[in-house]
Amino acid sequence: MAFSPALTRLIDALRVLPGVGAKTAQRMAFHLLQNEREGGTHLAATIEHALSSIRHCGRCRMFTEHELCDICQNERRDDALVCVVESPADVMAIEQNTDFRGRYFVLMGRLSPIDGVGPSELGLDLLREQLAGGAVTEVILATGATVEGEATAQYIADLARANSAGVSRIAHGVPVGGELEYVDAGTLSQAFSGRRAL
Repeated sequence: MAFSPALTRLIDALRVLPGVGAKTAQRMAFHLLQNEREGGTHLAATIEHALSSIRHCGRCRMFTEHELCDICQNERRDDALVCVVESPADVMAIEQNTDFRGRYFVLMGRLSPIDGVGPSELGLDLLREQLAGGAVTEVILATGATVEGEATAQYIADLARANSAGVSRIAHGVPVGGELEYVDAGTLSQAFSGRRAL
């Protein structure tokens, strides 16, 4: 069955969201048209405003409406510590669940030559400039435990050491409350290699 062109375009547009396939996009479109026209109008205006006003922070690349994000504007943060993460969601997770008081650098991805993602796409020239300034004494690598995440961490570690900054990596391993028999081999291996004395 063919939908109207406008409805087809709406369904196709909703599919740009992560995890939204054809059926989910169709359900969303029908819901907006049947029950939430006012909400849909508000959603569209909010998305349009966000896309036109939100940009990258000039220091850490986090999303902001200003030249510098709130974290970079906070003078109580420790300039000597920079935590490198893959995405803004990682910053939110660290902020909500830890007492980290340093700065961040958001890559907006990870090195992946196959996909055409190199150092320049991750803003590593900006990070190199910050490290060359000499204020950063430790770079904390908080990239994912994927092959690309590990390659990215190694590249940044080399960059940090070349600029006389120390390097540490967040621990990976068995989750709190996890049972060893259910942990995959890679995670268990990392847990053992990253063990520390008590």
